[in-house]
Amino acid sequence: MTDMLVVATPLPYSSAMHASRDPTEDHRSLFSLPPGALYLNTASDGPRLHAVLQAARDAINHSTMPWRLDMAGWTARIERVRTLASRLFDGDAGGVALVPSAGYGLSTAARNVPLWPGQAVLVLEGQFPSNLLPWQRRCREVGAQLVAVPRIPGIDWTEAVLATLHRNKDIRILALPHAYWHDGALLDLDRISEAARERGASLVLDLSQSLGVLPADVARWQPEFAVAVGHKWLLGGSGLAYLWAAPQWRAEGEPLEQNWIARTGRDDWRFPPDAPPPYLDGARRYDAGGVADPLRLAMAEAALAQVLSWQALPLSEALGKRTAALRTALDNRGLGDWLADGHAPHLCGVRPPGDRLAAVAGVLEEAGVIVTVRHGLVRIAPHLHVEARDMVRVADLMARAA
Repeated sequence: MTDMLVVATPLPYSSAMHASRDPTEDHRSLFSLPPGALYLNTASDGPRLHAVLQAARDAINHSTMPWRLDMAGWTARIERVRTLASRLFDGDAGGVALVPSAGYGLSTAARNVPLWPGQAVLVLEGQFPSNLLPWQRRCREVGAQLVAVPRIPGIDWTEAVLATLHRNKDIRILALPHAYWHDGALLDLDRISEAARERGASLVLDLSQSLGVLPADVARWQPEFAVAVGHKWLLGGSGLAYLWAAPQWRAEGEPLEQNWIARTGRDDWRFPPDAPPPYLDGARRYDAGGVADPLRLAMAEAALAQVLSWQALPLSEALGKRTAALRTALDNRGLGDWLADGHAPHLCGVRPPGDRLAAVAGVLEEAGVIVTVRHGLVRIAPHLHVEARDMVRVADLMARAA
């Protein structure tokens, strides 16, 4: 079945209705969503915050007077965005580059992390293409092999990865997510990173389905590179992602492209013909040309500021209440086996019997519930605009089609 955007009419919002309820649920008013839409598809694209929309309008309005965009103000905003993003990693702004996509960042990693003929790169079976295609190409280039960890019923991804790593002594790089994009299944990166270090293998992470909700413990995991897109759980616009580089790659890595924005001579564009100016400090050497446009930066700054303000909840706990409400409601309706254990607090997959999937998808679509239906699963990815009662309603709709 192809992707399906499946627009239920939620109960009317009223701040008074929230007065005696869990304060972590009182966030719907921060989001801009059309009436009648129950949006559960953050894993595809984050719901839009009013603050982000306003930042975008301001940037577009300002673009009518481009002569008023001074270099100092522009580069200052670049650094503000970089600094905000770094707080989701290790707090060092020098470790973060601004790139256009996860695929771009992971291609940068594939270009730099050493890989030799006969060695292997470990990925998950069905892994999102952004963290697969760069490694396929790199393996072809150097004569290495790609090892796909199979999805085995009853065995979680962590155990499967560790078993594959133990069996295959040629594995040099593990290219993995924290939460599997399809159904939110979590990987224990504490255990996996420890096993990788014992083998002398490198870790490269795609955190696009976790960063902003789950902590990224790069100090403990010690990846070579980690990347996350800005338009999913980081709630910004498309076309801006964040690439974190380990300290060694901030000093010696080779970027995918050569552009003036990553060089020390960018303030006056006086680039001598005999040799280029040095790269900017740290991971800034990987900054991609064109991504730091005022619109994307404005949206990212507003979005990151809001995401960071939620870290005290913590956000993972707050969103976990939403998916827990769905689980309880499914259990109460005799559908508990549709939702597997071991998923991230903010992302899960509901698997109806194969002969009921189309009916479930149809009921959700008719009710206006926006989800992704793919490969036999209904993916549920709520943010704070969703409340526990909304998840109960989703369970009611699914039960109707069971």
